[in-house]
Amino acid sequence: MGNYKFSELAETLIGSEIVKLGAMIKEKIKAGEQIFNYTIGDFDSTQFPIPEELKNEIIAAYNEGYTTYPTAEGELDLRNAVASFLEKNEGLTYDPSEILISNGGRPLIYSIFRSIVDKGDKVIYPVPSWNNNHYVHFTEAVHVQIDAVRENNFMPTAAQIKPHLKGATLLALCSPLNPTGTVFTKAELEAICDLVIAENESRTEGQKKLYVMFDQIYWTLTFGETIHHNPVTLRPKMKAYTVFVDGISKAFAATGVRVGWSMGPQDLIAKMKSINSHVGSWAPMAEQKAVARFLMNEPALKKYFDHFKFEVNYRLAHLFEGFRNLHAEGYRVDAIKPEAAIYLTVQLDLVGKKTADGKLISNQQEVTQYILDKAKLALVPFGFFGADKESSWYRLSIGCCKKEEIEGVFSNLKKALQELS
Repeated sequence: MGNYKFSELAETLIGSEIVKLGAMIKEKIKAGEQIFNYTIGDFDSTQFPIPEELKNEIIAAYNEGYTTYPTAEGELDLRNAVASFLEKNEGLTYDPSEILISNGGRPLIYSIFRSIVDKGDKVIYPVPSWNNNHYVHFTEAVHVQIDAVRENNFMPTAAQIKPHLKGATLLALCSPLNPTGTVFTKAELEAICDLVIAENESRTEGQKKLYVMFDQIYWTLTFGETIHHNPVTLRPKMKAYTVFVDGISKAFAATGVRVGWSMGPQDLIAKMKSINSHVGSWAPMAEQKAVARFLMNEPALKKYFDHFKFEVNYRLAHLFEGFRNLHAEGYRVDAIKPEAAIYLTVQLDLVGKKTADGKLISNQQEVTQYILDKAKLALVPFGFFGADKESSWYRLSIGCCKKEEIEGVFSNLKKALQELS
């Protein structure tokens, strides 16, 4: 075979580092090791099953023969149900013509980028954040990365964003944030919105707008005193400039059911629909019918959220407590109090330490490997989310965490830390 090239995109696109890490973990498990695998932003369905009522509605929809192509924009009954759900639970008012259904959030993000961003356009996004760098690469846009810091719970600030808004086409925001499980404060998001409104009002006719892509796929999962805020509720003018990414994947532990939605300006939603129709990224008909019915079942929604949020919060709170206890004992680990989503932000500041056999841990990759080998704990470095490769911060996902194993996690981790000098 000759040495033939593929497209420039295919040749330069970076594969998922999380997938590569996952493959290594699978090999360890296959070899008989017990690994606490807290890397994937997914759910163990034995711990977090989808709502029973939703499952029954899916089965019923298939039995009723809903197996044909859905409409390109999504079935009207589902778009109506989404509009009702959002108005009742978030105070957002959208007409069904301003809502687009897809098979999860990813195709919506892709169509947002494709509808708005041209080659050479500036796209602003914070790091760490999930996959923005890859979507910017897809569109051959200019990366404008905002380095979020610990002092702001790794959320970007208006002050950081402000210098980059001139000429930018898209500002990609996510709250609650993957990978951190933290959220925007009301004041900070208001300040960002005010900047976006002022920038758009300064642009002349014929210029592109500056849009905000607001990924709120985890918005139903907030804990304690945490309140989820969105741009349009805080600043109604933002409705003309905001396109949401949302859906059932995380709200109902239904990552494999594949039903997501975007809400945004009608003209933008129409362009996204055209792109998605060519890609064929519609959610299956039966699942659309089932979700439409389930979203209107308020007693079932309440019952599910009460139980689901308790289970998620229990794991996050106990893991946070464990890391803080180790920190209090003088070990170089830490954690940020969880606010939302299924993630805990933890720190493993172990570069410069020596292992029991005298080997120096000289970089963060070696820290990750040491904790995996010695503590049997698998976490995702923030470096995999666009942050500095030597960042000592990690994402811990509780989606596959069993409550009864948490004690074993810290027994292993403490022993691994004690062996370092």
